[in-house]
Amino acid sequence: MPPRDVPRRARLRNALSATLVALACLLAPCGALAAWAAFGLADTGRYVSTMAPLAAHPDVRDAVADAVGDEVAGELDPGAAHGALGPFVRDAVRSFTRTEAFRVAWEAGHRAVHGAVLHALRDETATRGPVTVDLAPVTARVRRRLAADRSPLAPRIPVEHTRVTVVPAAEVPGLRKGYHVLDAAAFWLPLATVVLAVAGIAVAACRRRALLATGLGTALGGALLALAVAVGRRLTLADLPDRVHRPAAAAVYDALTAALRTASWLLLALGLTVALATWLTRRPRRAPPAPTAGTPAPSPPRARA
Repeated sequence: MPPRDVPRRARLRNALSATLVALACLLAPCGALAAWAAFGLADTGRYVSTMAPLAAHPDVRDAVADAVGDEVAGELDPGAAHGALGPFVRDAVRSFTRTEAFRVAWEAGHRAVHGAVLHALRDETATRGPVTVDLAPVTARVRRRLAADRSPLAPRIPVEHTRVTVVPAAEVPGLRKGYHVLDAAAFWLPLATVVLAVAGIAVAACRRRALLATGLGTALGGALLALAVAVGRRLTLADLPDRVHRPAAAAVYDALTAALRTASWLLLALGLTVALATWLTRRPRRAPPAPTAGTPAPSPPRARA
């Protein structure tokens, strides 16, 4: 191979390596986001375990008490939600939110709603209409909990099959398509990220430099993912019309995105660790040996006539 072709091949390999590494670093946060949505939010057990501690959160309990209290007061006396009856009903519901029965209802309700939505998204033949949930199992669990606590209100709670719409029929097809896209991306994006990163390092003329760039790019992707979660939180809370319940919405947002924030910090730590290890283990360049005494210095090349 002619000597002048060597630098050209090295430049081509470095350009290809830079492209592959850049794509891998861009796909890393996207893969983490897809995996979080597919394996975190789409798993009923993980979702319920994430939402269960919020039953004891004071802001969430106050928001539930206000919403349920206004609804109950309106049913008992229309127009009384903001009148004399409203505060008494909200205080009663707020007292109920501090009981074990409320925690049972909270978990059972989330499990029922999440299971119904997930079943509609996964099974295309499940429903052609809206996604509904039956509140009878939730009411039955609350009644059993109150009966175990020997509450005199337990026999008065009716267990009726009541269908409540949680997702309108018009939104089901779009949500189903989005779910299938996320389900496929959760597997292929992380795999593509690893393959592109390995290929980019393998084809590089200087693999150590490519590994350093991969580590720094992964750390940058993790930082951008953490920034996106923070910006999403700010925008989500800013769009809420009710400012009183923003602390409760913030608690729910933080609980749902806890795993995503952990993934972003892991990407940041992994990238910085790889980059630092690569930089610390670099080989120092050896200086050419100095000419000893008595050794003639190399003569300059003669100019051609």
